[in-house]
Amino acid sequence: MSIAIPQQGIFGLLGPNGAGKSTLIRIINQIIEQDSGKIFFRGEALQPKHIANIGYLPEERGLYKKMKVWDQLVFFAKLKGKSDHDAKVHVSNWIKKFDIQHWRNKSIDELSKGMAQKIQFIATVIHEPQLLILDEPFSGFDPVNAELIKNEILELREKGMSIILSTHRMESVELLCDTIALLNRSEIILQGRLQEVKQTFAADRYQVKLKPFTDQLPEGTLINKDQDIVTLEVSLNGMQTNEYLQNLMLMGEVKEFTKLIPSMEQIFIQQVKTLSHE
Repeated sequence: MSIAIPQQGIFGLLGPNGAGKSTLIRIINQIIEQDSGKIFFRGEALQPKHIANIGYLPEERGLYKKMKVWDQLVFFAKLKGKSDHDAKVHVSNWIKKFDIQHWRNKSIDELSKGMAQKIQFIATVIHEPQLLILDEPFSGFDPVNAELIKNEILELREKGMSIILSTHRMESVELLCDTIALLNRSEIILQGRLQEVKQTFAADRYQVKLKPFTDQLPEGTLINKDQDIVTLEVSLNGMQTNEYLQNLMLMGEVKEFTKLIPSMEQIFIQQVKTLSHE
């Protein structure tokens, strides 16, 4: 595979179980070595020194359960190269930002799962990494805290961070990712900017909401009829959009005319199913 993670962008690393996502993440983190090929970190061949510039949130979380929140976060910050003073300043700022000051002297095993996940997230970003790798970052969060973490991820991107997001939740991909790569059986089968990928898979299908003048309706699939408004799924069959709209306006008042763009979940399922049958 050949991929480039953009600076100040969120890169969606997608694929079914066993596609090779975790293996690639472990290689970037230098937990294991690749059999062949080269990896570059900001123009330099990947080296052990780059670990200090990488933050990794694993799917299987790992905190010291008997260690207090404050001590644990200071420990992780110092482990990544922060001085004792800087570590404490960063930890204090994050604890205030997440409004969890009253939990600072609690051990991890005293926290709820969601609260422990917050601490894990802070531990991942406490050293201000240049590259942030997030593996299922919203696992265990309720909607309120998931929104909090989502906004933090977007803020980190705006500050210039490069982010790899590995997830099976396609709604998170839609909300966050700028570019994506879809892996299957250790090969990239699809990659590019998110919106461009979605446009590529958009068929000649449109949704029309029409208030008809007569019983005559355009050819298509009736989706819904609510009082005097009908919703249809139609195809232009090679006709230009303006020409089709002119014909449509002869049949009724056009309330809505929208091109149907597939979701990432639909694209994901279609691509993986297609390849699994080859």
